[in-house]
Amino acid sequence: MKTAFLFPGQGAQFVGMGKELAESIPSARSLFDKAGEVLGYDLSAICFDGPEGELTRSDHAQPGIFVVSVAAYHALKERAPNLDVAAMAGLSSGEWTALHLSGAVSFEDALRILEARGRFMQEACTNTQGGMLSIIGLSAEESEDIARQCGVQAANYNSPAQTVLSGDLAGIAEAETLAQAAGAKRAVRLNVAGAFHSPLMESAAQDFGRFLSDVEIQEPSLPVLSNVKGGPHGSADKIPASMTQQIVSSVQWVKNVQWIVDQGVTHCVECGPGKVLSGLVKRIDKEISLLNIQDLTSLESAVTSLNDG
Repeated sequence: MKTAFLFPGQGAQFVGMGKELAESIPSARSLFDKAGEVLGYDLSAICFDGPEGELTRSDHAQPGIFVVSVAAYHALKERAPNLDVAAMAGLSSGEWTALHLSGAVSFEDALRILEARGRFMQEACTNTQGGMLSIIGLSAEESEDIARQCGVQAANYNSPAQTVLSGDLAGIAEAETLAQAAGAKRAVRLNVAGAFHSPLMESAAQDFGRFLSDVEIQEPSLPVLSNVKGGPHGSADKIPASMTQQIVSSVQWVKNVQWIVDQGVTHCVECGPGKVLSGLVKRIDKEISLLNIQDLTSLESAVTSLNDG
């Protein structure tokens, strides 16, 4: 039974995430304690109790989702230590979770990376007027054509029938009108701070690239899929450039999932808050068995399913 692990990115956060795991599992509690020491503030309090406005800040949401995801992964591995982990993939900031758990970057460095990444992105959002639009029910090619007409970018290839566009507000408004006229089932403005994965994040990418120049990155111990490439990362020395480019580039999630399928993976386990990635995988390939771990109930269900399998 070949298993791939998936890790969510910003947008998956909710007040209360990780609380049940931390209250019941010592290893999870210790991860939150360590995160507080590294970051210099009580991340667990923001994750568990909010307020929502603090949790949705990029520099809080990205480290918070990371710690919940890592805690969920380790909780599963403690109970099912013999799993055959074939690959790891994360959506946007979740790619750093995959890199950490593959041994490419330490827990402490990953926290500092995500705090800085979130801070740089928040600053870029403040300095630009951008937004994002999810188009459901049109092909990627149709959504790309709309993006070209409106001067925006395809930011996320989430499934064959769902593409997210990103760019300036005027272009996003025009794209919404064109998508509806083209017969999209839905064209939904996302509740985000700005135009993620677009050229409007260029200042964040530049600041982030300089930040990464001082971070030690090792070779991953297993395939970690790149959002930029749509396949596994290359050597460790190429990871900083790829992860910097990721901030302004399209997320090739469909290609990541197709790569996993081509390797004969039978199970995908989403570790972290929410079930967004499981839903996207289901729309790409209906044969893969999907599990999610974000609390004790889902943890025990996943352990039972994997051990029986």
